[in-house]
Amino acid sequence: MHFVLIDHSRPGRTILTAVIDNIALIILACTKYQEKMSLSKTDYDIIVAGGGLAGLIVASSAAYYSKQRMKVLVLDRNSIDIQGRKTISGWICGDAVGKNTVDYMTDRIKISWGYPEIEHPVKGVVAFSPDHETRVSFDGEGYILNRKRLPQKQVSEATKMGVEIASNIMIRQLTTENNFIVGVEGENTKTKEIFKKTAKVVVDCTGVTSVLRTNLPINSHIQRRIDRNDLESTGRYIYDFDKKGNEDKTFFDPEYCIIHLDQNLAPGGYGWVFPKGENKVNIGLGVQQKLFDKANKEIGKKRDLKKLIDDYVSVNPVISNPRLSIGEEDLGNEWGTWQVSVRRQNDCMVANGYIMVGDSAWMPKPLDAGGIGPAIIAATIAGKDIVEAIESGDVSENGLWKYNKNFINEYGYKTAGLEVFRRMLQQLTNEQINYGMKHFLSKMDIDKITNGEHPEFSTVSKLGMMIRGALNKKLAEDLKFTSQMNEELVKHYRNYPDTSEGFPEWSKKLNGHLSEAFAKFT
Repeated sequence: MHFVLIDHSRPGRTILTAVIDNIALIILACTKYQEKMSLSKTDYDIIVAGGGLAGLIVASSAAYYSKQRMKVLVLDRNSIDIQGRKTISGWICGDAVGKNTVDYMTDRIKISWGYPEIEHPVKGVVAFSPDHETRVSFDGEGYILNRKRLPQKQVSEATKMGVEIASNIMIRQLTTENNFIVGVEGENTKTKEIFKKTAKVVVDCTGVTSVLRTNLPINSHIQRRIDRNDLESTGRYIYDFDKKGNEDKTFFDPEYCIIHLDQNLAPGGYGWVFPKGENKVNIGLGVQQKLFDKANKEIGKKRDLKKLIDDYVSVNPVISNPRLSIGEEDLGNEWGTWQVSVRRQNDCMVANGYIMVGDSAWMPKPLDAGGIGPAIIAATIAGKDIVEAIESGDVSENGLWKYNKNFINEYGYKTAGLEVFRRMLQQLTNEQINYGMKHFLSKMDIDKITNGEHPEFSTVSKLGMMIRGALNKKLAEDLKFTSQMNEELVKHYRNYPDTSEGFPEWSKKLNGHLSEAFAKFT
């Protein structure tokens, strides 16, 4: 390190003043040098908090793009044999993911999945109207995963790539220095020893209720808390069952994931019947709690989520003698409930030395709460972007900002429009859903939905006066509004700022659009 004394001499200045000025410059330079040196002397390059699906993909992606030169640590609160378990009930999830998303990961970081972590292939997803008269197919080929087996496959792949895994570590908080996240603190849940490690970047994959995000101790653009109305209460069983002899494929089809839209069955949400084999099923539903409470009040009952799901199973005419799957691949994962976000991803997902991936960033798709697909895409991108930020020597908010841009360009540009669409759908009656699915969805709309896009509802304008009933005419107007709003929102997301300096103005405009839409669908 070299210092050059600057000649500040000019009329009216003393030699002492010039010396003081130069000393100040030296102190400033030393401080910056020490900050840079302290960043380079961390325990790890990357610490991933949360060793579930997203966390292990981030770690493997970082190892791949750094050619295994960086030290990567994954922390999980569970023991290695139950890696990534969400709750005491298990790895609660619908378990479905599109083949194209898995291929996205495989093409970029050369990680592939097969049996037994892929438990059952499907040809697509089929949504049925409440009266079961209209069927809409979308999403293309996909897989039903075994969420207990998958983490073991992921751990094996990650460790082969040099990633370290630390089990039984409960992370309590992030550590900071000079408004940067520089590490994590917690404890070993078995030994009760304090756990404290430093890193250049900490990746938060701790889930929708992340205390790391909620209590983020530095200044940032990240939204800390989610609105309760943007969460859905969901639950599911994994059942083996006998068939009743009824082959009604609107209730069970071993080749397709089935979604039932029905406000009586699942207020503000939907029910699902996802095949895990010829006689095995992941069956459950999700509800918007506010609408569920309203529905209970209207019928004078106090149903809870489990009661709702039990009733859903009992009326299925194909499923007979359902029993919890107790094979080794499902033990400890047969039943459970959880909360899932159904809004756009966090408007900003990075801060100095910190980045969020998966549920912690509210990534599940707003329309169907599917979280595996966006988590895979984001985690694959994040590993690459983090490595590039570290190699460039800039892990500041702006140094990590390209992760925001890259995820939005790949996936996130469409989520705000789908959030508006979801809010509109939650207000419809079953009769409106029946009518809308039958009359307003064109082949082009279905293709859009298949690609995870917002439908255009171009037939609405063509039908004009042929639309039957005042409620359906209002529905047509609302569909047209959501389509136009989606167009505005996609355009806005395509102009996501290149640096954090442009974010406040971009965010202000986004919230203006959303306020207009939410006021219409309150």
